[in-house]
Amino acid sequence: MSRYPRDLRGHGATPPDARWPGGARIAISLVLNYEEGGENCLLHGDAASEAFLSEIVGAQPWPGQRHWNMESLYDYGARAGFWRLHRLFSRLRLPVTVFGVATALARSPEQLAAMQAAHWEIASHGLKWIEHKDMPEAEERAAIAAAIRLHREVTGTRPRGWYTGRCSINTLRLTAEEGGFDWISDSYSDDLPYWLDLSDRAQLVIPYTLDANDMRFATPQGFNTGDDFFRYLRDSFDALYAEGTEGAAKMMSVGLHCRLVGHPGRVQGLRRFLDYASGHEGVWFATRGQIAAHWAAEHPHQPRLRPSALSREDFIARFGGVFEHSPWVAERAFALELGPAHDSAVGMHNALARAFRAASRDARLGVLKAHPDLAGKLAAARNLTEASSSEQASAGLDALTEAERRRFTTLNAAYTARHGFPFIIAVRAHSKAAILAAFESRLAADSATEFDTACREVEHIALLRLKDMLP
Repeated sequence: MSRYPRDLRGHGATPPDARWPGGARIAISLVLNYEEGGENCLLHGDAASEAFLSEIVGAQPWPGQRHWNMESLYDYGARAGFWRLHRLFSRLRLPVTVFGVATALARSPEQLAAMQAAHWEIASHGLKWIEHKDMPEAEERAAIAAAIRLHREVTGTRPRGWYTGRCSINTLRLTAEEGGFDWISDSYSDDLPYWLDLSDRAQLVIPYTLDANDMRFATPQGFNTGDDFFRYLRDSFDALYAEGTEGAAKMMSVGLHCRLVGHPGRVQGLRRFLDYASGHEGVWFATRGQIAAHWAAEHPHQPRLRPSALSREDFIARFGGVFEHSPWVAERAFALELGPAHDSAVGMHNALARAFRAASRDARLGVLKAHPDLAGKLAAARNLTEASSSEQASAGLDALTEAERRRFTTLNAAYTARHGFPFIIAVRAHSKAAILAAFESRLAADSATEFDTACREVEHIALLRLKDMLP
């Protein structure tokens, strides 16, 4: 058995209607990352200096040394950039979510007090602004707990939201398992919130962004001027606003850092974007906590069948009859690389059809022969499977006139004698007249062609059955 954990399906082709408050066409989440004083530094007990997201593009850590230039660049964010952004958001009276590194908040009491006075949402950005990719799971779990404790000490309340950023493969699961977060954001996988299914609970994920983010002022492929930033944010807004106008409202996150966009040569680009977005009707500026509360109320978690998580026994019990009297198809599908993308009718059909198509001709012929005659003796004796009985009834094949019954009997006998298997068609997709017309037309086909046609019809029948079982 092989299972692929990444969810490449997401909300699918038709995302849910966000139903933002007031019929808003877009929700905008302004996120201010407060990391200054929490970055790698020998003063913080780290082995080397910081090297990430500063004016020194391509900087390398200095093992065993303080990096004065790097430290002062981070200091700028706390000393000047923060207050410039605080004045901007306060003047515009816009809600802000802070991703606050716990140790950084502890070292910045005046900035923290200003955040709280402005009623900004303060979420946790971890204990320290360091890399977690190589951190053992137990150590990261302990760091999460320590971050929550320190956050509570310095702010007065525990954080209700979380974003690590420089995360590990375990971060999303560990923060979800902690159990106390209304939302977590270590994901970039969607334009809408979604529920993460764990073994014993569901966790709301509000995806973040690395593209509509001022971090690209500090990357080789990024923004050079405030106008670059404005134009990218404006284009992102326009695309999402248009989708909302068409009835598919989305969420837009804007990622900000005090030491980056807080510089005077860049903040004007942010200011222009905020003025631009505010000039449109139907724009909901919201904290991530507000978005989470709305989503939980409007789109509460709905437990659903997850085929990829079933045991072999349960999997075969549920899907062994999708291909008529042929549980071997489900047995072989179970052994494939399944994952969240297969936890839908289309996804499960893909897995079952793969198993069917990969089988020998004799095995597939066995599936064809397992199908009952249309309106035949088994139907008359009410000895069909529940699925076949329902399907034949949907086309009126359970209420034939005597003349129609004789016609089906004659065609069944002739077709089976010519091709060696019963006539198969997805009756739910056709009227009685269309079924008879197809019957007569296909009777004359050569057997090789008809074998392929019958196999496609078997797959079509399977898809219709699965749509009754899965979303």
